Amino acid sequence: MLEVLNHPLITHKLTQMRSKDTGTKDFRENLDEIAELMAYEVCRDLPTQPVDVETPIGPCVGYELSKEVVIVPILRAGIGLLDGIRRLVPTAKVGFIGMYRDEKTLEPHEYFAKFPKDLDKSVVMIVDPMLATGGSAVAAIDAVKKRGANNIKLVCLVGVPEGVRAVQKAHPDVDIYLAAMDEKLNENGYIVPGLGDAGDRIFGTK
Repeated sequence: MLEVLNHPLITHKLTQMRSKDTGTKDFRENLDEIAELMAYEVCRDLPTQPVDVETPIGPCVGYELSKEVVIVPILRAGIGLLDGIRRLVPTAKVGFIGMYRDEKTLEPHEYFAKFPKDLDKSVVMIVDPMLATGGSAVAAIDAVKKRGANNIKLVCLVGVPEGVRAVQKAHPDVDIYLAAMDEKLNENGYIVPGLGDAGDRIFGTK
């Protein structure tokens, strides 16, 4: 499933992020706020289970999450989405995966991975601001599946059809959530119109 979250607040904040004149502070704050807004929609179908609750007036049956949520940012830019989602799901556990791209083959390679236990019993959200070629996303999904994950959501800010197709071909069972679907990739692999290098803009490294 692919869902592009067409929400006025998300669109407004993303427009501010796209501007080349937006500084690191405002870029990071808007990304953080968009992550929280996206999390509300991404979590809409999380499984729940009934639980007996005693209110000040009397007993009732409520519902609570029946599975752990694990957020997995793809380093480094994925960290920018982490806090916004955790505000909405404060009990979420966090894993990390680092990828680098081989300069000759352009294939992604895992250089760091650290995950909580029991991924097979959890809802795993892989987060990264950009879904460009899809290579890093596919490799990250491969990595969590190797460790038992079977309920996976890919959450990205901006994507392009090329990246979406790559993920859907490799992992048709993974739901993809985007804040916006952009036009295409340019010859350097950047999303057009995109918002530039998300990692550099989040951390002010360029």
